[in-house]
Amino acid sequence: MASGPLTFAATMTSADKWIQAGYSCFAKAGLQGLKVEAMARQAGISKSSFYHHFADVELFTERLMQYHLQQVSVLAAKERQVRCIDPELIDVLLQHADDLLFSRQLRFAQQHPLLAHTLQRSNELVGTDFIRIWKADMRLQLTDIQLLALFTLAIENFFLQLHPGRFNRLWLQQYFSHLKQLAAAFT
Repeated sequence: MASGPLTFAATMTSADKWIQAGYSCFAKAGLQGLKVEAMARQAGISKSSFYHHFADVELFTERLMQYHLQQVSVLAAKERQVRCIDPELIDVLLQHADDLLFSRQLRFAQQHPLLAHTLQRSNELVGTDFIRIWKADMRLQLTDIQLLALFTLAIENFFLQLHPGRFNRLWLQQYFSHLKQLAAAFT
C-alpha cells in the first residue's frame, strides 16, 4: 500500500478520495482504468462530485501524475536510508506496491506526453539510490557506464515481469537473486 499525504482516510477530502481511487485504478489498468464510474465505486462517492473537483479527465490526470511524483519522492527518501537489498530494499518496495504498479502502467503509456514526462521524472527520483544499493549489495565491479546500462535493462525487465498477483517478498527475493546471477556474468 502506498504511503503519503492521502493515507489518513478520516481527513481525506472528496478530491483526495478521487485521487486515491484514480491512483489505484490507474495502477491496475492504466489510462483505461480512469473511468469516472469505476473510480466513484472505489471511492464510495457520487460520480457527479468528480466534475465539481476536476474540470475534466485531463486535469484529473495531471493531478494524478503530480500525486505519483509525491509518492515517488517518499519512496526515494526511504531508498536513501537503505543499505542492502534483502530485507531493507524489499521492505520498502513492498510498502510502495501501488507506486511501482503505477510506474509500470506509465511504461505502457509512454506515447502520452504527460505520462512519458512523469515516468522520466520518477525514474530520475529513484534511479541513483537504487543503483547505489544494487552496486554495493551485489558487490558489482563494473564501470559506471556498464552499471547504468545493466540497470536500465534490469529496471525495464523488472516492470515487464511485475504483476499485482505475484508482487510479494518471495517474488522480489527471486528476482534480485536472478539479477545478481546475471550481473555476475558481466564481472
